[in-house]
Amino acid sequence: MDLHAARIDPSPVRTVSPRRRPAGAGQGDHVKEFSILLGQVRAAGLLERRPGWYLARTLVLLGLFAVGFALLFGLGASWWQLLTAAYFGVLFTQTAFLAHDSAHKQIFESGRRGVLFSRVIGNLGIGLSYGWWLDKHSRHHAHPNTIGTDSDIRPGAIVFTPQDASRRTGAAGWLMARQGWFFFPILLLAGIDLHRNAVLAVLHGRAVDHRLLEGSLLAVRLLGFPVLVVLAAGPGIAAAFMGVQLAVFGFTMGGSFAPNHKGMPLIEPGVRTDYLRRQVLTSRNITGGWLIEKAMGGLNYQIEHHLFPSMPSINLRRARPLVRAYCRERGIRYTETTLLQSWAIVVRYLHRVGIKAADPFDCPAAAAFRCE
Repeated sequence: MDLHAARIDPSPVRTVSPRRRPAGAGQGDHVKEFSILLGQVRAAGLLERRPGWYLARTLVLLGLFAVGFALLFGLGASWWQLLTAAYFGVLFTQTAFLAHDSAHKQIFESGRRGVLFSRVIGNLGIGLSYGWWLDKHSRHHAHPNTIGTDSDIRPGAIVFTPQDASRRTGAAGWLMARQGWFFFPILLLAGIDLHRNAVLAVLHGRAVDHRLLEGSLLAVRLLGFPVLVVLAAGPGIAAAFMGVQLAVFGFTMGGSFAPNHKGMPLIEPGVRTDYLRRQVLTSRNITGGWLIEKAMGGLNYQIEHHLFPSMPSINLRRARPLVRAYCRERGIRYTETTLLQSWAIVVRYLHRVGIKAADPFDCPAAAAFRCE
């Protein structure tokens, strides 16, 4: 079966051009290809856990939260609290990155400790249901950008695939045709949507195993934090504070995750691809140095993260040259771009989907996948 993929945006990105697969290449060759790369990464020690680094990262976050609460209660009923709100929005996103790493078994040898850590800081520290997120994120990693399987491209306020776009008419269709312009405003609401999904998952979802524990932690976080803000700043400023905090949290979360896959090739249902190409060709790295790496929690190295999800995020930068060279040798497109360029690609892609651009699946990059 031929693979159909969304057209890659012609914006300036650094890639390795695909070559046709060798004649007679089979599934065993595909497995061997990834095994060779895995051996190189393992020999470099990049899959070994970094407990000291994660301990330091956790302590720094706790210290930053202490500073945040000192500012909150020290400033009192002052409009300067809006800066504190933005500060907390960024801190909650950084906490989410830490929970993400723990859920991927990057921190603890013990799976139970990792789950407990992620569940506590996810529900209590962020206001996000660990059970709901784990189910959603696991499907994304197994089938990135696969239509009908990857929940990250399921339609919601934004439509990511031409198939879903064709089903929207009337007022919904009018909004969808302009969704590229609405992308960033919608990101400002992403934090509210994450909290809403967490509550719904605890109340009705089937993916939440420890419903009472998650519900209790969520209640403390989602009710307790606003109460502290009201006590510190008064109801009027507190309302503005929560608005800013949620907007910054949503923007920094969405702005960190959307550039990694949106606008990259889509895989149609039923098409089988080998693991190496499925992860590399549907992912995009974000360049920009130390600041981008810290702001995105190391997930700017999205290709390496998808290939080796249990690799500590601090090691992803060291894995990058190995993976990039390996992909170059085999003619596998390895995509990197800056954050601003990636946002532009995402907006243009969403606009094309929204206006139902003609022949949206005509993509010469389809040959880069090895399909069975």
